[in-house]
Amino acid sequence: MFTPAERSALRDQLVAEARSDARITGLALTGSAAAGAEDEWSDIDLYLGLAGDPQDVLDEWTTRMYAEHSCVAHLDLRVRRTTYRVFFLASTLQVDVAFAPAAEFGALGPAFQVVFGDAVEQPAGAPPDAAGLIGMGWLYALHARSSIMRGRGWQAEHMISGLRDQVLMLACLRHQVPAGDGRGYHLLPPALLRPLEATLLRAIDPAELDRAFGAAIQVFLDEVALVDPALASRLSAPLRELSLAT
Repeated sequence: MFTPAERSALRDQLVAEARSDARITGLALTGSAAAGAEDEWSDIDLYLGLAGDPQDVLDEWTTRMYAEHSCVAHLDLRVRRTTYRVFFLASTLQVDVAFAPAAEFGALGPAFQVVFGDAVEQPAGAPPDAAGLIGMGWLYALHARSSIMRGRGWQAEHMISGLRDQVLMLACLRHQVPAGDGRGYHLLPPALLRPLEATLLRAIDPAELDRAFGAAIQVFLDEVALVDPALASRLSAPLRELSLAT
């Protein structure tokens, strides 16, 4: 397990290496360090602005992470022309490095602290759409019912969990906290979260699936009613029929 001191030392080393590379036109800290919320479990988040072809820098940094910093695996996420490469080190430290063309070196959210270089204003990302979350909710409910009826317990668990996630993301939008990746769930009121505990499965068996599914339908309808009462009214009867049909 890495220590905060080891994490800080590695981050300082990576920042120094970026400063010395003429191909890197800017660097920013992102994530918890940029937001002033770093704790002992936080990872390293860096955002690089690059001149020319980002691939050369990405390849060189990847080789170095494996050769010098005991990287054991990595994966890529891509947004526009930016590659977010996530490195997993043997110390269990996660190092996220965004390799962005200079035109995309800029804040996509509030956690963006420029260390050097000039940031370019980026178009604001759209938050999740409440109507889309509601639609995904009733779609998960339909598939939960069919999974239970077909005796596919683990698929049903996946669908019930998906329905619960839509409820949580809707609540995050309503309370104006981050809705993606569960980042705002802990910020929701305890009184809102307690009923959601009933949607958690204790076992994969028909009775338990029925119970958790019924609870998920109820909390979903309750949350939709706070967002769109008319839609909640239209959804109520068919969704309750789904839970009774199992």
